[in-house]
Amino acid sequence: MARQRIELRLEEGAELNRRVRATTVSVRDRQRAEIILLSAQGLTQQRIAERMGISRLSVNRWVGRFALRRLAGLADVAGRGRKRWLPEAAVRQVVDQAVTPPPHLGRWSCRTMARAAGVSPASVQRLWAANEIKPHLSRTFKLSNDKRFEEKFWDVIGLYLNPPEKALVLCCDEKSQCQALERTQPGLPLGIGHIRTKTHDYVRHGTLTLFAALNYLEGKLIARLAARHRHQEWLAFLKTIDHQTPADLDIHVIADNYATHKHPAVTKWLDRHARFHMHYTPTSSSWMNLVERFFRDLTEFITEKSFASTRELADAITAFLAVRNENPRRYVWKAKGEDILRKIDAARQALAASKPERDSISETPH
Repeated sequence: MARQRIELRLEEGAELNRRVRATTVSVRDRQRAEIILLSAQGLTQQRIAERMGISRLSVNRWVGRFALRRLAGLADVAGRGRKRWLPEAAVRQVVDQAVTPPPHLGRWSCRTMARAAGVSPASVQRLWAANEIKPHLSRTFKLSNDKRFEEKFWDVIGLYLNPPEKALVLCCDEKSQCQALERTQPGLPLGIGHIRTKTHDYVRHGTLTLFAALNYLEGKLIARLAARHRHQEWLAFLKTIDHQTPADLDIHVIADNYATHKHPAVTKWLDRHARFHMHYTPTSSSWMNLVERFFRDLTEFITEKSFASTRELADAITAFLAVRNENPRRYVWKAKGEDILRKIDAARQALAASKPERDSISETPH
């Protein structure tokens, strides 16, 4: 039988050479491409087989398939490989019902779903991973219903993305209910071979409220501790800011819509101090205030300790603030406002689509 002559087109030669050089191509695809390239160079099938360590029958098969179907002939025929052994109904159940747990379960686990679908837990895990289904994860959210949401949103974001010159941008808020919790028994410290311990129960010794103003550009904090949380304490905090900042600088205060911040006494004081400019975050949008990020760090610090009194708690918070102000760290806003609004709009559409229609309630006699 005469040897089949292989003549490559320009694009075919480029593709075959790419497959030979690529590291992401399977071994068999690379081998088939090399067979065709060597055949196009004029080597006999016997020499190709000896050079590549394969049978001449294999060389003849792929050269013949390429001659008939070109590059498409080097692909495996549909249906090759291991057949799917999971029942199609079980696969649909594992994927489709993952988002709708039965009433007696909070959520599906791999094992409970495996028992319901009649497959192994490993099969459930692989199917969920392939479809990016994660029933074990959840996160909280709250969409703002503020009618002036976008106006307030851009007002606050604008301060982050383009801070005004000769002015301070202060992210202000209060962290109420800082609890002085004393563990009922002393815990063991961290050591070789054992972890730290602490009792699960505690004794309450009262609470404090921390008023904090985070300097957006420097990362430093102005803070004030108080036993109560009223407009009087907020007003005293504003006076503290006034005393501890240069008098020639304007102050842009980012705060939420808490009633304390808009009390008539506070508003009257702000009218007399024209360098203070208030910027209120939209309702249910405390995530826009970067001081909340500092409060998270402070919460982790407080919950790890035990306090026998509110005085001990106050001393610990003061020490924490002093160390942080010695080495301030900024929380830089990097997200684009357009991207955030796009995500919020998508969340609102998804929420509206999933909201069931309210059934009309008919009056019934009792």
